[in-house]
Amino acid sequence: MAEIHLQKATTRDIPTLISIEKKLVGIKTVSTITTEKEWLDEFNNHNEVIYLIFKNDVVVGDASYEKKPDGSAYLSGLVIDPQFQRQGIGRKTMEIIMEELKDTKIIKLVTHPENTAAVNLYLSFGFVIKSQIENYFGDNEPRIEMVKEK
Repeated sequence: MAEIHLQKATTRDIPTLISIEKKLVGIKTVSTITTEKEWLDEFNNHNEVIYLIFKNDVVVGDASYEKKPDGSAYLSGLVIDPQFQRQGIGRKTMEIIMEELKDTKIIKLVTHPENTAAVNLYLSFGFVIKSQIENYFGDNEPRIEMVKEK
């Protein structure tokens, strides 16, 4: 069985993060971060936790969340390299992150309504669909807000 683990990313990992995200450009159900400036903005948010996802010793994705001042959390990203999708990596990543956030009362995220694999994954972790927001990221695509409350 392959070992899935997360490693906190640093600014030195920006080229790797961009490389992963660029593999998903053009897929309308995914919002990507593909410039150094965007990643630097993420790293400059001191409440943001950014991970590289490893399968054995190979980087296969990235994940991030932000702890908000009100005690809630926002899952800001979960991206798996297309060649490694449908192998349970996203599920294992969510298990790790949800364990880290086990004491968080409210966790929010947004995803594309047509990204059924993601929607189903989040539903399986107890998230519920709260609303649909048109043009959420300015890309003319809708997103659904999902929330998990304890």
